Amino acid sequence: MIRDLRDINMKITHIIFGCCLFLFLPGPAPAQGLGCTDPLAINYDSLATQNDGSCLYSSAIISVVNSWDLPEAMIETSGLIIWDDRIWTHNDDNDINLYAFDTTDIQNYQAYPLTGTVNVDWEEISQDNEYIYIGDFGNNANGNRTDLKILRIEKNSLLENSPVIDTIHFSYSLQTDFSPTGPNNTDFDCEAFVVTSDSIYLFTKEWVSQKSSIYSLPKEPGTYVAQFRDSFDVEGLITGSTYLEDKNLIVLTGYSMLLQPFLFLLYDFQPADFFSGNKRKVLLNLPLHQVEGIATEDGLKYFISNEYFSYSIFTIHQKLHLIDLTAFLSNYLEGLSVNVSDVGLQNQLVIYPNPANQEINIKLENSLGEEPYKIFDISGRVVLSGKIKSGRVSINIGDLQPGTYLFVVEQPEYIIRKIIRN
Repeated sequence: MIRDLRDINMKITHIIFGCCLFLFLPGPAPAQGLGCTDPLAINYDSLATQNDGSCLYSSAIISVVNSWDLPEAMIETSGLIIWDDRIWTHNDDNDINLYAFDTTDIQNYQAYPLTGTVNVDWEEISQDNEYIYIGDFGNNANGNRTDLKILRIEKNSLLENSPVIDTIHFSYSLQTDFSPTGPNNTDFDCEAFVVTSDSIYLFTKEWVSQKSSIYSLPKEPGTYVAQFRDSFDVEGLITGSTYLEDKNLIVLTGYSMLLQPFLFLLYDFQPADFFSGNKRKVLLNLPLHQVEGIATEDGLKYFISNEYFSYSIFTIHQKLHLIDLTAFLSNYLEGLSVNVSDVGLQNQLVIYPNPANQEINIKLENSLGEEPYKIFDISGRVVLSGKIKSGRVSINIGDLQPGTYLFVVEQPEYIIRKIIRN
């Protein structure tokens, strides 16, 4: 499954959006203007050339593509990464093992004990090229922990079952009162962080304010005061994160106080200024699921996990889910990957007229049979679907509301186009 996602990532680099191509062709540079540069936003400004973080979005809810039962050993799964062609997770209480598995046979997992460590409250896992990082910084019991830390494990030693581990200790620059607050009553809890080329950035889980604050600290062993950077009202509790540094993309997981899970998409931001770009909340159709971990390789397909939860008549078992954010992020990601050498590939699929009123014509080349297509609206909902084959076909879009849509053909080259219904 992991290799399949890597193949999709390779295919995605061939997707061309005609609306974005002009950004990479030679010509006079337009006058710089601040505004919302995301065509999927309800306040999109076609004249804006620099994103000022003002984009607003319609509400959206998505369902999972697939789900798998996780083994009993992972009942409190609390973080995810993808590495070594496997998915890795850990529990958030007492257990000092890392677990690695493939979705083709999750029950055939491998455990890697981190001998010599103590799991006070492991809440998140992240990585860079050399190390895995585990955040032992859960702080919801009383909000007064003075032993917050991040474990750093050398990857090669972990595979050899002889993990070399060091520790990054920290406190929060804004926390001066360490009086016990009682359960779930602090803004200094944390369950999400990302590792960049030179730093660690924490995203807090703020039980009182329902915001998330960013704190930064070095990623080298030592003792530090994590510096406050920014805060944003996410209207919920942030529980996990995944980061593609080269694409300026972070996706956070979280849930409301009523256990309504959501994703929080951060993209097109200035480096290390994660709340400066687009900020979009997408609800997950997984009521009462305590979503904790998230991981991606290509920025389009994501794995998320939820831990076991039982209350009254409700029991939710620990699971792994696959979700598809193509409708929300492909426009942005493919705008990054377009270059002049790719121009010939756009002729594989032609849509005209575009914009259109009642009907669009589709010309598809090099297809060996019928290929499935889907049309998504800006909330990520499929509004039309069917099959097309090589040659020219017409599709009636007269029943769609005026606006922007994404036309997606999954084979042979996973092609995506923006279409506009007048």
